[in-house]
Amino acid sequence: MNDATVEALGLLSEALERTQRARGRLYDFHQLTGGADRTVGEAVAALRAAGHAEQADLLEREVQGADVLADMWTFQVVEAYDEGYYRRFTEVEQRVREALAGGRGHIAEAEMKRRRETH
Repeated sequence: MNDATVEALGLLSEALERTQRARGRLYDFHQLTGGADRTVGEAVAALRAAGHAEQADLLEREVQGADVLADMWTFQVVEAYDEGYYRRFTEVEQRVREALAGGRGHIAEAEMKRRRETH
């Protein structure tokens, strides 16, 4: 395999790794937002217990269980990403690797390891 192809596949691998990290951040977003929503529920109950029904009603009506994007909860954002962009990217990346490298990944890193490894 020529150096230009190795470099191009290395860039593609780097891009995929960044996409995987972005996907992880979406799961962080999903879990953090879900946790915040559960805590909002606790705040609603605490406000009611403290005699602040009007503020509890406002918080419950406007924030608790609210869509984070138009008609979407966080799990739907994650699913849309997974089923759309992420799936398309991983499938195309695999097809490119199959066509150019027999399916092998991290070719540039493997070559670097071979060059730098002490024996």
